[in-house]
Amino acid sequence: MVDVVIIGCGVVGAAAAMELSRYKLDVVIVERENDVAVGTTKANSAILHAGYDPKPGTLMARLNVRGSELCREYCAALDVPYRRCGSMVLAFSEKETETLRELLDRGVKNGVPGLKIISGDEARAREPELADTVLEALWAPSAAIVSPWEMCLAFAETAVKNGVELRLNTAVTGIDRRGDGYTVRTDRGDIETKYVVNAAGVDSGTIHDMAAPHSFDIKPSRGEYYLLDKAEGTRVNTVVFQCPTERGKGVLVSPTVHGNLIVGPNAEPSMPHDAATTAAGLAFVKETACLSVPKINYSKSIRNFAGIRANTGRDDFIIGVSAPRFVDLAGICSPGLTSAPAIGEYAAELLAREGLALEKKENFDFSRRRIRFKELSPEAREELVRRDPAYGRVICRCETVTEGEILACLHTPIPPVSVDGVKRRVNAGMGRCQGGFCAPRVVEILSRELGLSPGEIVKDRTGMNILVRETKGGEG
Repeated sequence: MVDVVIIGCGVVGAAAAMELSRYKLDVVIVERENDVAVGTTKANSAILHAGYDPKPGTLMARLNVRGSELCREYCAALDVPYRRCGSMVLAFSEKETETLRELLDRGVKNGVPGLKIISGDEARAREPELADTVLEALWAPSAAIVSPWEMCLAFAETAVKNGVELRLNTAVTGIDRRGDGYTVRTDRGDIETKYVVNAAGVDSGTIHDMAAPHSFDIKPSRGEYYLLDKAEGTRVNTVVFQCPTERGKGVLVSPTVHGNLIVGPNAEPSMPHDAATTAAGLAFVKETACLSVPKINYSKSIRNFAGIRANTGRDDFIIGVSAPRFVDLAGICSPGLTSAPAIGEYAAELLAREGLALEKKENFDFSRRRIRFKELSPEAREELVRRDPAYGRVICRCETVTEGEILACLHTPIPPVSVDGVKRRVNAGMGRCQGGFCAPRVVEILSRELGLSPGEIVKDRTGMNILVRETKGGEG
């Protein structure tokens, strides 16, 4: 019997696993996909929110502000791309200036540092591309941008490196109460455990109902985005929001840590895993974003994508003990990415209240480094290639990613098994051509290193094979 089973390895499950890996515990994470960060974690705004939006006194408010500081600390320690660039919420009417003052009041009560309201002229002095119709803005210097999938990977790799077992391609089919613990049933066998942590994202309601009386509904919401080429990457240098509504934080315009520009999202009810983009949704995003930054050149769009948020209709996360030794980390919508490390801390605290003994390890390894060839000096590149010629072979021209970097990621604690898995780890395929040049070469490397035929290599999820063969009967 293990001590804890964590269900789901998005950024929240990974953060909980990393936190528990600090202690002398036997922890297992089960994830239905073939990699971590495949759900909401890979498809969001990549913003670390300052914390002025949640209602004071909520878990969301407390964990947002605490998480913002932990993200800064953890990203530095674990070599995750991060930039504290600040954010602005724009007001275009007198009514919206009142909203700014309400957000300022919330932020002060939540303990957000440095908040202030600035004039439209001052906002445009900071961001010259802003519309002339901006009257005022709420400036939040502690807001930041991050690589969300890399943050999740860093958390999960740290957990695995410190003894947590990760079981991928493992879907939970049921949970049975057994004396002082549970039997977690999966499509790959049962796991006996003393405690369960439900971090299943849009499926967290389903997992909850396996162990506790029904008490909440997940109401999935799809958000669609434009990702623009680096030629548009300096259109703004801070995160630009519009005033929030009951449907969310609204359409934003933001730089990314990789030098692109991201615009979105809208908010439409959806099925739990329906991440399709629509012409109508993207048209809405474009039209709405133009109110903030009117001169964005959408012909420079290199990708559209959508992510699913685990909304519940409540103004707070659903975090708590819902059955003996069973902890829900559910309804983790925005600012879930920001709050994740603080949610991990709180999950450990809740488990301790339920009786889990937390004895710290003496040899906890909280370090991580990876080589980014494009960021090295010419001298460092030359020395690296001399030591390992694989770093002299550029596979992704857009992002200057070398074969050495791809080979290195195949020897990390959680190696990729797909083309997109490589993309999330080293950025191959993230650039202007979106893998048009490098994808075949990545397939070739994966095939060679994993001992698989090219036809067995998947783009992302299991079953998404890139190469197919048509038989005489017309079946592939």
